[in-house]
Amino acid sequence: MKSKDLRDLSDTELVEHVRTQRREAFGLRFQHATGELENTAGLGTAKRGLARALTIAQQRGIDTHTLRHG
Repeated sequence: MKSKDLRDLSDTELVEHVRTQRREAFGLRFQHATGELENTAGLGTAKRGLARALTIAQQRGIDTHTLRHG
């Protein structure tokens, strides 16, 4: 998702998007570690997507530590 699209999301939607991105990145890392991942470029894409969403959340003042554990 592009930064412009992320900025258009509400705070609740952004939090949900961050959670989804975290799950996706975790799943890809797990698949990579077990040798099941065929397209390793997805790892970088997932990390960039998560970083992009976390940056927008930080700019809005949303506490990212609660997103990590909540």
